[in-house]
Amino acid sequence: TVRKINPQWYMSFNDPDLNRLIEIGLKHSPNVKTALEKMHQARYRLYIDRAGFLPGFDAKGDYSKSNQNLAGTFPIKSEYYQVGVDASWELDIWGGQRRLTESAAAMLKAAAADFDNVKVSLTSEIASQYINWRLAEKQLKITEKNLELQREIFDVVKSQYNAGLADDLAYEQAKSVLSTTEMQLPQLRIAEKSYQNALAVLVGKLPSDIVRNPPNLLDKKFSFDLNQLYELPVEVVRNRPDVQAAEQQLIAENALIGNAIANLYPSVSLSGFLGYQNKTLSPIFGPDYNMYTTGAAVNLPLLHWGELINQVRVQQSATKQAFALYQASLLTAIADISNAAKSVDEESRRNKSAADSMESTSQILELSMQKYKNGLIDFSDVLT
Repeated sequence: TVRKINPQWYMSFNDPDLNRLIEIGLKHSPNVKTALEKMHQARYRLYIDRAGFLPGFDAKGDYSKSNQNLAGTFPIKSEYYQVGVDASWELDIWGGQRRLTESAAAMLKAAAADFDNVKVSLTSEIASQYINWRLAEKQLKITEKNLELQREIFDVVKSQYNAGLADDLAYEQAKSVLSTTEMQLPQLRIAEKSYQNALAVLVGKLPSDIVRNPPNLLDKKFSFDLNQLYELPVEVVRNRPDVQAAEQQLIAENALIGNAIANLYPSVSLSGFLGYQNKTLSPIFGPDYNMYTTGAAVNLPLLHWGELINQVRVQQSATKQAFALYQASLLTAIADISNAAKSVDEESRRNKSAADSMESTSQILELSMQKYKNGLIDFSDVLT
């Protein structure tokens, strides 16, 4: 069976603070809220376009008064009142409205995919900043631990120097190493604070409010099954939110071609009015004053100096652009997945080598200090 991608992949780190920060970010991030409102807008536009299939009804009230003076005749005075319901309906003979609705539906799906993409990106960014912050904390602690170790070494060298068993070179070398490590601490503290502040901005919290538990992310073994990277189905590329958004954008642009083509053909609309009319406002309602009108209209484009056909060409060009962007999104997705799989694979190898190197280096340090204290090697060998 093919392993499915877990949308809550970050829980594999088993870090309560990371899980909590991502949940907070997904609820309160301005980017997520903006993407959500864009999706709402796309849904409302779809409702608007769907309404085009149905006739429109409007309450209507008219009043007119005229006073005409013609030479040699009596003045003509008239008043006219009319109230009722006016209806109009344009028939979707050529499918222009259907294509417009199809485009709006695709844009809604694109907005939903963009919303998912924002959440995926935000989750990744929060996790990345959190790990960088914890890594900066760890580096700071390791450097402080190294500083303590180098102070112990310096005390040993200083004791031997005072006893005449070490020369000036060894003394100055030990002192230089100690000063160099002390010089690294301010920069590491700045980096640690910067990552913490960046993380706080992402989740909308104060830096002091983003942590509840002591750091444990880097102190435990994280196992990852590399085989699952090569069991991912091909559909994973198309199911990426950014690819889905580009695909729906292409569908939307293509549907608008049909809408532009429909404008080249005649349009047929029906209209009607049902209400009451009288020369006075009261009485106006009653069977003696009711009236209705019906009508039909045909509009045939004749000469628009190339405007309508060029609108079709413009939309065809926009569709070709959308296709190129969709193609680019597919290639980018494939490259991203390939790079990520390769990075995880190679980083696992590097991590194993680094762990072996750290163990060997620790043993070398211990053995070198024993030999130096016994006068078997010079301090330069200890530095090496």
